[in-house]
Amino acid sequence: MSARNEKSFEYHPQLREVIANVEKVMVGKKQVTELTLVSLLAGGHVLLEDVPGVGKTMMVRSIAKSLGLTFNRIQFTPDLLPSDMTGVSIYNQKDMSFEFRPGPLVGNVILADEINRTSPKTQSALLESMEEMSMTVDGQTHILPDPFLVMATQNPIEYEGTYPLPEAQLDRFLMKLTMGYPTPEEEFNVLNIIGNEHPIHILKPAISPEEISELKTAVKNIYVSDSIKRYIVDLINRTRNHKSVALGVSPRGSLALLKAAQAFALLMNRDFVIPDDVKYLAPFVLVHRVLLKPEARFEGVTAQEVIKDLLARVPAPIHKEQHA
Repeated sequence: MSARNEKSFEYHPQLREVIANVEKVMVGKKQVTELTLVSLLAGGHVLLEDVPGVGKTMMVRSIAKSLGLTFNRIQFTPDLLPSDMTGVSIYNQKDMSFEFRPGPLVGNVILADEINRTSPKTQSALLESMEEMSMTVDGQTHILPDPFLVMATQNPIEYEGTYPLPEAQLDRFLMKLTMGYPTPEEEFNVLNIIGNEHPIHILKPAISPEEISELKTAVKNIYVSDSIKRYIVDLINRTRNHKSVALGVSPRGSLALLKAAQAFALLMNRDFVIPDDVKYLAPFVLVHRVLLKPEARFEGVTAQEVIKDLLARVPAPIHKEQHA
């Protein structure tokens, strides 16, 4: 993952407590925690791609408990139906009416485990709910809780018997993150932390859902100068004309990068966006939105390299400590 460009920073006080809380369980995963909080505050969702056993589920559980939010896990399998996620309407003979029994999708933080192992029909039902913040069951629309964050995982190694997400559906995720293996020192600390009782069981909320809603509202008021907006547009347009790219980033990607930059500025306890915010977030927000040409993939070119090349080529505006 990219390193933060800022030499010194100070977290927003409320969010600093959340990050410190998650670190009691997850060793060496501060960056993933930061970016997940950015996605939550920006109203987006996260695709977490990594090998099994690195702590993806524990990361999501730790974040949900630290935020004081409900957590539901959905194990995606080939036979999973949309109704298994959304819920069903059951006839109540006593009242002679249908009652809606909500499924695991009705919650604040949803872990969609191995999303690429279920059918496209079920994938589409989840992605529609992510986009609309609601779901339709038997012709009735049900509004999902707010905050609502989906963290979908997929294994990048095993593709046999899977249903890879098409580009149009990948575009629905604000960020694509990886956790990676811990360093030997971090892994040693994990062994010491677990002990007799897993710290996830004693984790307490560090913030309330009401405070999260207030922070999400505050994100919309973070100032973004016209020069930074043009910088975002220039980056996005260059993806569409890059020699290795068959399909560049859509306007949804521009909006995603803008919202993520505003949320990151709030996390860094600022009320304005600086160019380094955009440069830091671009690889996480854009990498899954770029479709490479077959010949580029054959030559070993990666989407990460394309984004890195564009960040080096597109001049960033000069940062001034001024805002409206």
